[in-house]
Amino acid sequence: MAEPWLTSLITPTPQAGWELAIKLSRMGVKVTQPSDEVRSRLREVYEQDADSLILVSQVIAINFQTVAAANNHWNKQPVAAQEGTV
Repeated sequence: MAEPWLTSLITPTPQAGWELAIKLSRMGVKVTQPSDEVRSRLREVYEQDADSLILVSQVIAINFQTVAAANNHWNKQPVAAQEGTV
């Protein structure tokens, strides 16, 4: 496996959490299909398929739920702020 890139799910803002959720989703695809060439070829198929795009959005949403839970985003003050890291 590659060098660790995910050191924490804690993010300073919900927007940063959303961006992390997208990165988590993209990295999941890279692990599942490590070939850049194959991913590029497959992209041409799913970018035209509404069902595939909806499923991609669902994966991102699930990852965002995970990040939001780790950060306690539904409260007024994020976990990072509570810990004094913001």
